[in-house]
Amino acid sequence: MRELHYPQVFERMYEQVLDNGLMVRVIPKPGFSRKYAFLAVDYGSMDTHYSLGGTSFRSPDGVAHYLEHKMFDMPRGNVMQEFAARGANPNAFTSYSMTAYYFDCTDDFDDNLRLLLDYVSTPYYTQESVEKERGIIAQEIKMYEDSPSSQVYEQLFAAMYRHHPVRVPIAGTVESIAEISARTLEECYHAFYTPGNMCLCVVGDVDPELVLRRAEEILPRQSRPAALRDYGPAETLGGGPRRVSREMEVSMPMFMLGFQCPPASGPAEVMRGEMLGDLAAELLMGEASPLYAALYERGLIDAGFSVGYEGMRGVSLLVASGDSRDPEAVSAAILDECARLTREGADEALFRRLKRSALGRRLRDLDSFESICFRQCSYYFDRAEYFTFPSVYETISLEDTLAFLRDNVTECRSGLSVIAAPEGE
Repeated sequence: MRELHYPQVFERMYEQVLDNGLMVRVIPKPGFSRKYAFLAVDYGSMDTHYSLGGTSFRSPDGVAHYLEHKMFDMPRGNVMQEFAARGANPNAFTSYSMTAYYFDCTDDFDDNLRLLLDYVSTPYYTQESVEKERGIIAQEIKMYEDSPSSQVYEQLFAAMYRHHPVRVPIAGTVESIAEISARTLEECYHAFYTPGNMCLCVVGDVDPELVLRRAEEILPRQSRPAALRDYGPAETLGGGPRRVSREMEVSMPMFMLGFQCPPASGPAEVMRGEMLGDLAAELLMGEASPLYAALYERGLIDAGFSVGYEGMRGVSLLVASGDSRDPEAVSAAILDECARLTREGADEALFRRLKRSALGRRLRDLDSFESICFRQCSYYFDRAEYFTFPSVYETISLEDTLAFLRDNVTECRSGLSVIAAPEGE
């Protein structure tokens, strides 16, 4: 395996691409008893339109999440009990752009790794088991529909985008999952669950060569061609402001404010775009900003107010969210402060502190095995190298950040999602 050193983050990594196309990465942590393995598939809820072998497919919304649920089934039973017998804690998740299966353990790492690789490479679902799972997933969907924090997020994406599948909830809808059959799952597994479309990342005091051997022994020897995704026509930036509101049982209105940004234009811009967006959000309205102090003093936000940047293939958003008695006033104040900042400039010393703070958070994140694996796989799928993030921060100037705010934080690119209490309460 190739050994890579990253002195800026005090990390080293072993990696190798197998003949079947699978990327294997091992980040050693000598002396740690905990071991963490993460097998990711470059396939998420937004990958519903695709082509394979010249044929176009449209899968029902929610298939990626449904498939994640069913992957734990094997001909011999559910593998969760087998992990438990080996002292491991397994789990999985589906996001807009990724499905991942993982476990952590202190003992029997080799046996648990074998089990992880075995069940993810063994699709098994009968129509009977698919029908049984439908009710479980429908209950999960209804739980999200009854959750104000989920709804404020999902309705913002639905309002901001006209075509991109990110506007659809990750789990789909009760109506869309009714269309999913065992054959649907088989088709999507065949299209995306192939070694060349996956990444295995392991962190802990483990032998990198052992991890490599197990992947070579258990996963398919060859990779199938991966599906070509289609996210529809490019979204038009602007056309706002977009406003959407819904009444639910909340004590204080919840809101999420978004500003459309251009999606990353290529691999080199994926990581830089995320870091630039996060810095811009912090400079404009983060906890160290004058605006945050003013909004807090006026009682328009509380300590739960958060800001950041979200980027996926084809879409990017600068976001702010929290509870407020007047979300429209928060939105207006952010737009006014952005206009002032881009007109008058910002304090260079504050910007340098924000960069140091952001870099420090990323470095502290390296203490989390989960964060390392997630980011390694996520950036790998976008053809970017995560451990180079300190040098990426060095390329971002105050001028770049102000230009980002000037171009993107405008009323016509804004969307506001609000969950309000029923009238009269």
